[in-house]
Amino acid sequence: MAAADQAPPAPRAGLGLILLALVAAQVGLHGCLNGMRLAVPLLAAAEGRGAAVVGALMAMFAVLPFLIAIPAGRLTDRRGYHLPARLAAVLACAGALLAALSPTPWALGAAAALAGAGSAIGMIALQRTVGRLAGSGTERLRFFSWVALAPSVATFVAAVLAGTLIDQLGYRAAFAGLAVLPLLTLAASAAVPSLATQPVMPAVHATGPGKPGIAWDLLRSADLRRLFFINWLIAACWDAHAFALPLLGHERGLSASAIGAVLASYAVMSAAVRLIIPALAERLQTRALVAGALTLTAIVFLLYPLLHSAWAMAACAGALGLGLGAIQPAVMANLHAVAPADRQGEALGLRSTVIHFSTLVMPLCFGGLGAAVGVLPVFWLTGLALAAGAWQARQLHGTDQTSPGPR
Repeated sequence: MAAADQAPPAPRAGLGLILLALVAAQVGLHGCLNGMRLAVPLLAAAEGRGAAVVGALMAMFAVLPFLIAIPAGRLTDRRGYHLPARLAAVLACAGALLAALSPTPWALGAAAALAGAGSAIGMIALQRTVGRLAGSGTERLRFFSWVALAPSVATFVAAVLAGTLIDQLGYRAAFAGLAVLPLLTLAASAAVPSLATQPVMPAVHATGPGKPGIAWDLLRSADLRRLFFINWLIAACWDAHAFALPLLGHERGLSASAIGAVLASYAVMSAAVRLIIPALAERLQTRALVAGALTLTAIVFLLYPLLHSAWAMAACAGALGLGLGAIQPAVMANLHAVAPADRQGEALGLRSTVIHFSTLVMPLCFGGLGAAVGVLPVFWLTGLALAAGAWQARQLHGTDQTSPGPR
């Protein structure tokens, strides 16, 4: 048995501080990633690199996460939180420092891959740990709503830090500044006590020890198949919105600032709903929440092409933020409820693989579709796919576990 398996569970009285430390640790990793995602394409564009080079550099952020997510999940199952978190911090810091020392296209590509890997490993470790801290399904939903704020906070921190340093001191200084953020991860993770890898709550369908080695056999569970499909839909929805909204806004004659305001309304409402869910968690059923949120997002995508004003698009983007912001914590709570107890990290790794594969492939598909028939079918096809996801969400069984499991 691994050393992490022998550690005592975290004290219930200190859960608030533990969650805060976990969020701070992920802010360091995600902030470094988002700052790199801002600075790398800006530097490439400033040097006159073509769109193909910029696209390849952006794809590098997803390459390593796609390849290593499942091994990272297995590592987290075996060793608990701390070793993966430290490895993630080292990778992210190394990526930012590499970009600061040698901002050439090849070095920037390697730096992007390292930063992406660090953020992905850290997120898997965070999600597995948070799922095991919960004492009930309600608490699980509440916890995942809190930690889902980490990407929003990190995005704000990264944008301010990277943008200011680029304008005032240049790109090398910006990359060096971003390399400091993973040090926050190392400091914050030290405040997380050693946690038992045996869950506080048992998985709903866990009937005994799993057989790690072939991650895809997790798909034998119908509920896990549905959850992975829903996760893919969420990722594809993000990609479709990021790809199609600027093009639609341009077709409608909106200014860049107006399009930016539409995107900002999405971010604000996404963060807002994640602040509201913890207060309502005891009244919510995760299956109904996922199905309702997917239905809302499907309606939004079907309506988008009919709109012409910035205000109407901002309202739709806000509704989309509400839907997608609510889905993520609920899906994570469901995933921990149905995954085998000793393979939750592996299940999270498989989920991450699906998401990063979507990030690699879907923008190319949307680009080809948009070039062939225009941007409007991208919205409509995404809306129909989301409607199918809402139907799948209603088929989930046994995922609204609200009573505490055995200690």
